[in-house]
Amino acid sequence: MELREVLLSLPSDKRSVEKFLQQQGLRLEEDVEYTVLAVEGEKTVGTGSLAGKVLKCIAVEAPLQGRGVASRILSELVQEAFRRGRDHLFLFTRPENEKLFTPLGFCPVERMEKEIVLLENRPNGFVHYLVSLRQHRVEKGVSGSVVVNCNPFTLGHRYLLEYAASRVNTLHVFVVEEDRSAFPTEVRYRLVQEGTWDIKNLILHLGGPYIISSATFPSYFLKEASEGNRLYGRFDAMIFGKRICPVLKVSRRFVGEEPYCPVTSVYNQCLKEILPQFGVQVEVIPRLEKGGRAVSASTVRKLLIEERWEEVRALVPETTLKFLQSREAEPILDRLKKKPDSRH
Repeated sequence: MELREVLLSLPSDKRSVEKFLQQQGLRLEEDVEYTVLAVEGEKTVGTGSLAGKVLKCIAVEAPLQGRGVASRILSELVQEAFRRGRDHLFLFTRPENEKLFTPLGFCPVERMEKEIVLLENRPNGFVHYLVSLRQHRVEKGVSGSVVVNCNPFTLGHRYLLEYAASRVNTLHVFVVEEDRSAFPTEVRYRLVQEGTWDIKNLILHLGGPYIISSATFPSYFLKEASEGNRLYGRFDAMIFGKRICPVLKVSRRFVGEEPYCPVTSVYNQCLKEILPQFGVQVEVIPRLEKGGRAVSASTVRKLLIEERWEEVRALVPETTLKFLQSREAEPILDRLKKKPDSRH
């Protein structure tokens, strides 16, 4: 048996991977960057892929399972990830397959019984993350939370956070850390920080790899909606309710009403289904409207591409506008014009 790198840019190579995965009840996801095939002669007997920090689409023919094929595929994917400077890795698998990966250094983060289990290659990675959050716990009063991407930060985001902060004693705001938006993580975080400096009961966090990330909710970042949206949405909601909320004493989560993005709309439904099971109330807040339309970051991005600055000015705080008109923003806006289809 040998391993071969697959060039997914070649239609024939891509079709061979898709066909094998389909036979195993899986599909090739669009964010895959690197794929290998395990072959015996000309026959494909296994495959695996890398997407960011996530190992995915790993499958081996049933007769060869338990004979080291998965181990060789995984080893190659881990080495490739390390070559790309990624050392904290995750993988999703079915619960019955967990035993294939734990001997290879992957430890369970969380599982959804009979559906999926998330593993990572750090034995205490999630524990260390929770410990880092614990220092921000506020014992007195009611604590709530909001998770935002802010690509970029708009008056709609400001309205949501200001309203949520008025409903609790402490508001924990998580900015999605996954760097797959037009505006880089550091910029998005800074714009939220600058745009909410006066909300005194707001504590700002980076979301890390366990809140709306390619590890916990990979389909959130894909261009096309898929059948995995609800499954991953429920999984992300479960991790938040079961593991993160108790650490910060969060009993309320606020979300903005979502009239445009079907993935976020499904996610909101998942939060309403899952979080009450952990004693967390979910409140959906109507979007701020301007000119009869909800203020959204996607609208702002479209206006930026079209250089309609007066309309942008009406939808963003002064701090965001100042950044957008700065020299620092120029390369971001250039990239946005060249690739305007980012979902979030």
